[in-house]
Amino acid sequence: MRIPELLIPAGDMEKMRYAFAFGADAVYLGIPRFSLRARENGFKDVAQVAEAVAYAHRLGRKVYVTANILSHNSKVPGFIRLVKDICSACKPDAWIMADPGLIMLMREHFPSEAIHISVQSNVINYASAKFWQNIGASRIILSREISIAEMKVIRDACPGLELESFVHGAVCIAYSGRCLISNYLTHRDSNQGVCTNSCRWQYKVAKTKHGDDYVPLKDEFYLEESERKGMLFPIEEDEHGAYLMNAKDLCAIRCLGELQAAGIGAFKVEGRSKTVYYIAMVTRAYRRAIDDLVKGQPFNEEHMSDIFATSARGFTEGFLHGDPGPGAVEYSNSNSAYSGYRFTGIVRGYDQIKKMLKVEPRNPIKCGQAYELCLPDRNVALEVKELFDDKGHSVSAIHGGLHFCYIPFPQDPGEFVLLREQILRSSSHTS
Repeated sequence: MRIPELLIPAGDMEKMRYAFAFGADAVYLGIPRFSLRARENGFKDVAQVAEAVAYAHRLGRKVYVTANILSHNSKVPGFIRLVKDICSACKPDAWIMADPGLIMLMREHFPSEAIHISVQSNVINYASAKFWQNIGASRIILSREISIAEMKVIRDACPGLELESFVHGAVCIAYSGRCLISNYLTHRDSNQGVCTNSCRWQYKVAKTKHGDDYVPLKDEFYLEESERKGMLFPIEEDEHGAYLMNAKDLCAIRCLGELQAAGIGAFKVEGRSKTVYYIAMVTRAYRRAIDDLVKGQPFNEEHMSDIFATSARGFTEGFLHGDPGPGAVEYSNSNSAYSGYRFTGIVRGYDQIKKMLKVEPRNPIKCGQAYELCLPDRNVALEVKELFDDKGHSVSAIHGGLHFCYIPFPQDPGEFVLLREQILRSSSHTS
């Protein structure tokens, strides 16, 4: 059986480089106008995509271009021009697509381009998978809403078709992103890449629309749908509000063996808008887990330390073993929390003469504080006894921002090094 591919999101060039350094086999990226990350997207033009593809291919890795919007008429001509320009500048390893019309045009105008069917296409059965296989798709990214047992049925029914599954990251309350809540509340279309995540907003019940002082609910309240008498849905609210549709994050790192046995050949992580620290830690955890899997070793719970070192909304295995029920929803907080560490900075270089790290701080750094350097293969303790600003002045602390600071360190830790600070950890991680 082939080694499963670890597929990591690349929101910009830096995140892509760190993804590869920490163990990714492939990355996916997109240009804002045609992918579902229209805002926080560092790949703005064809030249940047070409640069990314060239970098990956030099390493022997792959790049998949995401073009998975459901397109209105106005975008169709521009899509054909974009694909032509990208294919003239570089050779992506595949295109991730969802719109049947755009896929048809891709097959007509660029028949040699590999197509991966996006999770937005909601493939949840073998007939749908076979349909896409018959029109030339080489891979299906299966819907998050199916079980491992259902994946095995699809695998058996579609030999020769590559199957990919999400294993980590944020989960939509709707079928793999087909949602209009953002449209309805803010007029921003999630299916055009500008979702406001309004399903995760903090809601409070008000008596009037005139902005009265808020008084939290003190009793128990339930929703009842008119045609389902007696079926009561609890509404819980504290002083912070209520979170009705706030799905926990998917974490299937313990299920990789089952997924591989079911025929999944690519494990995908969500998060093009996440930080470079998140990308590095999650990639390292899954790389180690996959390497153990290939060696025939059982899952090592120590790999969870990197997972818990990132911000999340709590974790769930989703639908992999059936309907997860209420345990898949985080009712108490919509913000990413639960991390045991704070991303503090990026090491941008090393002064061999002065024996100092050049650090770009992302959060405050203070003398006397203990930190860790995160390398692709290990963590290294770092106690900041001295700290210098970018003008060489000794300081006791420095804030995060667009500048550099310098920290004494005995040796060059190498390229692709991040700095983090351990903080108090929440006790709630998994469902």
